[in-house]
Amino acid sequence: MQVSQTNPARSDQAARAVLIGLLCAVSAFICLRGATGAIADPDIGWQLRTGEWIVQHHAFPHTDPFSRVDGGSPWQAYSWLFDLIVLKLYAWMNLRGLLIFTAAMMALIAAAVYHMTSRLQGDFTQRAVLTIAVMFCLSRLSTPRPWLFTILFFALEMNILMHARRTGKSRELLWLPVLFALWANVHIQFIDGLLVLGIAAVEPLLERWWKPGTQGVPARKLWLTLGACIAAACLNPYGPGIYKIAWQLGSQQGVLDTVSEMMALPFRTMGDFVLLFLALAAAGVLFRYRRLAPFETLMLAMAAVLSFRSRRDLWVMAITAGAILAAGLPVRPEREDKKNLPVWAVAFSCATAVLVFVASAVLLHLNNGRLQEMLAEKMPVQAVEVVKERHYTGALFNNYDWGGFLIWNLREPVSIDGRAALYGDKAIGRSRDTWGGGAKWASDPDLQSAGVVIAPEGAALTQLLRTDTRFELTYEDKVAAVFVARKDLKNGENNLAELKGASGGGSGRQLP
Repeated sequence: MQVSQTNPARSDQAARAVLIGLLCAVSAFICLRGATGAIADPDIGWQLRTGEWIVQHHAFPHTDPFSRVDGGSPWQAYSWLFDLIVLKLYAWMNLRGLLIFTAAMMALIAAAVYHMTSRLQGDFTQRAVLTIAVMFCLSRLSTPRPWLFTILFFALEMNILMHARRTGKSRELLWLPVLFALWANVHIQFIDGLLVLGIAAVEPLLERWWKPGTQGVPARKLWLTLGACIAAACLNPYGPGIYKIAWQLGSQQGVLDTVSEMMALPFRTMGDFVLLFLALAAAGVLFRYRRLAPFETLMLAMAAVLSFRSRRDLWVMAITAGAILAAGLPVRPEREDKKNLPVWAVAFSCATAVLVFVASAVLLHLNNGRLQEMLAEKMPVQAVEVVKERHYTGALFNNYDWGGFLIWNLREPVSIDGRAALYGDKAIGRSRDTWGGGAKWASDPDLQSAGVVIAPEGAALTQLLRTDTRFELTYEDKVAAVFVARKDLKNGENNLAELKGASGGGSGRQLP
């Protein structure tokens, strides 16, 4: 990390080390403070269950084992390594493990972003402000998803490429195949990283028409690196087939209009406007100082398409704009740092970050009991317990957002969950229409064949089912309602009679 001045005093180095540690730790603190977003993630359930399936079968799935509708359809666990990591953490620390993992990843991303800006920008204040701005934009992505690894690896890749282009030194490019070998096993969006490397490889070919203004790396080395990274990505359980999976996911257009995280930025939060400001500032810097260098210009264009098209990809613009601003903003000579932070100061910075991280976890009282209560405010925790206790049987019908939770907690095949590529646009659209009370809700084949419905309390379908003679409401609380098909309810009358009048955990209303 480049943070010291030409002849800095030891106290100045220590102060900056503390500030850098706090800079990295604040992202973790924000994540811990808003713990609900991490533990109530709609997809973490099916990813935990996938990791468990891999451990139990000592194999990798090639067909879907969790859906009652699409069970047996081709499906690959392309984030298998992430699934195993979070499963281990959950087994070790329960919900707290998921939260600590998310917070730790946000701290690592902050460190990677700061290190990238420190190699491109000599002014400590400017790189600190840029890091804060980038992490502010990324704060909405602080959930236990494999995209955290993608954000981290993307920042590391941009760091390596920007430094190599600026200095002409290509030694660090040797790390990229190793990075992609790991990246392809934790998240499918390694393909975005390959696209970035492809842009860097094309840049030398554009020099005839588009002068880059950098020392650059020979085109041959960049193309060899790109080929090595493409081959390294094949080192996964599905081999070259991983590219077919990436194509299927990338070509599924319908989810952009139905899945909230895939929709365009709504510009309803301050983070969205900060991201827009970073994008505009990066464009201004390119035009004013960098003379529209090809790599930066093409990267900014790619980032605009990806990030403003889908809110889950806003990290592309945040990190790209941060790198462009760090490299392009001018530095006054008296404020430019010349030396690297000494080893002791780096250790001091890391110790500060760890200390603040641990103190935050302790002071916020994030024990599993409290986290479970927070989870029950967002997910159908009590409804699942009722279904288990009463031994309700029959096919399950659920909404898109709760499918992952039910896969893990109810251990029954679900009608739909967050694996958009498995179900396809048509099934996702039909599910959304049914839960929204669309004109054809009653003829939904998945609902018609259902024996148990776990429904969000505020959904339109929940209100319609109250008057549907095919189902009977047997439990409800502030979060969810449970409906059982009358034909299945009769088969379980004995079990229901034994539990009539039970409290349902104290927060719900049990119905006969």
